[in-house]
Amino acid sequence: MRKPIISTLLISLFLIAVAAQQKARAWSEWSKEEAERILNDSPWAQTQIETNTSEMTYSPTSGTAVAGTRTTGTPTTGMRSEQTERNRNRAVEGAYNQAVSITYRVRFLSARPIREALAAMILLEQGKPELAAQVKSQMQQFVDANYHDYIVVTVDYEASDQRLTAKAFQDFGAAAAGTLKNNTYLERADGKRVFLMDYRAPIQDGLGAKFVFPRIVDERPFLNNDSGEVRFYSEVGPNVKLNRRFKISSMIYQGRLEY
Repeated sequence: MRKPIISTLLISLFLIAVAAQQKARAWSEWSKEEAERILNDSPWAQTQIETNTSEMTYSPTSGTAVAGTRTTGTPTTGMRSEQTERNRNRAVEGAYNQAVSITYRVRFLSARPIREALAAMILLEQGKPELAAQVKSQMQQFVDANYHDYIVVTVDYEASDQRLTAKAFQDFGAAAAGTLKNNTYLERADGKRVFLMDYRAPIQDGLGAKFVFPRIVDERPFLNNDSGEVRFYSEVGPNVKLNRRFKISSMIYQGRLEY
């Protein structure tokens, strides 16, 4: 009975040592897979996938339906109106005839591991060693950026159909801090919310849209180790509604809470 126990203890100690070694590795030594894991599925980054399955089978667009269908007051009126609207959209956008989806990546940019993962991805794209050394220095400044006063959440997206991408692009581009302030917030487990402070539409920096919140509320940090969870919610536009929850106890990095 003692040998299995000893073997189990040795394996556990080995795994702990490996985990400690991995945590100690600098971001500049991360692999692409390690960086992508932090960026796409980690305590500081979550993925929200919206799938439209309403057109999984082929159905030709009707030209007469686009012009409008006269309602008759029968029980099928609602169904006819819905089909008319669907055909109208098809005439404008074209039919999908299959399930289509869009993927949103919600990340805490103000959390150091996210910035490290982004820096690692950029560094891995450099081919020449001399160029990599210069980029590494620049990325270290990005990693060490001061976020003492703000919480910054970024949202990037990609879709299986360019028409979905265009809709998201329109919503994110048309959004403004003034219109988002009442329906964009961070919410703790106790129901306390902090609303949007500033918003920046996506630009060509690879980060996506940026949502800025105050870090200090009522003279203390909005989040701490006892906050339980934090929910990011935003109604960006008619085509984009975001709702992701993050577990605070999992957002510890190198001995401190990162968000």
